[in-house]
Amino acid sequence: MQLIIEDGYQLVDGGVCAAAGFVANGCNCGLNPDKNKNDLGMVFCGQECHAAAVYTTNKVKAAPVRVTKEHLTATGGRARAIIVNSKNANAATADGMEKARRMCGLAADRLEIPPEEVLVASTGVIGQTLPIKPVEDHIGQLVSGLSAENHEEAATAIMTTDTVKKEVAVSFELDGKVCRLGGMAKGSGMIHPDMATTLNFITTDAAVSSAMLQKALDDAVKVTYNCLSVDGDTSTNDMVCILASGMAGNAEIAAEGDEYQTFYRALYLVLLNLTRMLAADGEGASKFLECSCTGAPDQETAVIVAKSVICSPLVKSAMFGRDANCGRILCAIGYAKAEFDTDSVSVTLASAAGEVEVCHDGNGIAFSEELASRILAEDDIYILVNLNQGSASAKAWGCDLTYDYVKINADYRS
Repeated sequence: MQLIIEDGYQLVDGGVCAAAGFVANGCNCGLNPDKNKNDLGMVFCGQECHAAAVYTTNKVKAAPVRVTKEHLTATGGRARAIIVNSKNANAATADGMEKARRMCGLAADRLEIPPEEVLVASTGVIGQTLPIKPVEDHIGQLVSGLSAENHEEAATAIMTTDTVKKEVAVSFELDGKVCRLGGMAKGSGMIHPDMATTLNFITTDAAVSSAMLQKALDDAVKVTYNCLSVDGDTSTNDMVCILASGMAGNAEIAAEGDEYQTFYRALYLVLLNLTRMLAADGEGASKFLECSCTGAPDQETAVIVAKSVICSPLVKSAMFGRDANCGRILCAIGYAKAEFDTDSVSVTLASAAGEVEVCHDGNGIAFSEELASRILAEDDIYILVNLNQGSASAKAWGCDLTYDYVKINADYRS
């Protein structure tokens, strides 16, 4: 799967540390019994940053989500550090808030900043008490190893059932200054729209107000992470945080306009690529799926239809089985909660091996099963839905549903 980039933007190395002023680190503190796997991470900026975040819509919100929200409210949208652990979600436990605040306090003491300027996140098993002593014992090691070169250590510290780390960064210009924006993400299972179930940490050296960061993040999430689904389960720990150091030296973006749009596209590109990486690394996945809905009367309808197809267990199973069953796709289009005429819908399946139309004017049509099988044998599958009722379009991303998904989740706690 290739990364997507646009004119005026360049892919750069460095992930969450690509932007000026940011350092990171990760280590194994003992939450993960495999000493070769990091389970504690940190991102830090030497100066105060404007910040914004988006959180899970699950009513059962993990303690770190609640504490992060409290801190950003208390500081008026400012932060300098993020501390995160894997293997334990610190969710649905009686002492969760105490443990989340303790993690912030430990980081703040070592970094010599107020605890309210520390954001906190956790991922892992829900409903189990988080042991805090491993964090206490390794916070010094974590902080002392902070550097721009250790972004990969942080990216691996947030992995749970992920099979690969996920990092993206871009450079672009604002006000004649070169700016950078990058991030890291985790997520493999329990992923579904409505603030897709992942942890995502984004940094930039562009100068942007907290209000404009929040607007850009809200808008970008709607057409990236919220159009992602692996298995239909929205977790308790979802979070996207963005910190802006302003160290690129551009005039601060405090209102909408051309400079804001340039910044927004940079954020969109990073979130888009991270979303696609998350979809491709779904638990047990053997195929990356992208559904494009074109010809819609409006973008909202296009989003709803594309997500309906991507979320369908039957469609996902058919793609795993290399079965070009247009009935599964039409069924998912039909129960999408939007108003449109199904009699003009067409569906095409595509991949690097070619493409084949399987539905026209709302009806299944004859096609080469041999060609369809070759198309669906590829790793990246594109489901092209055309409603033929307008000019709006949208995309959604996911993966196939395999036997391995059940194996992974049947004994997840072990």
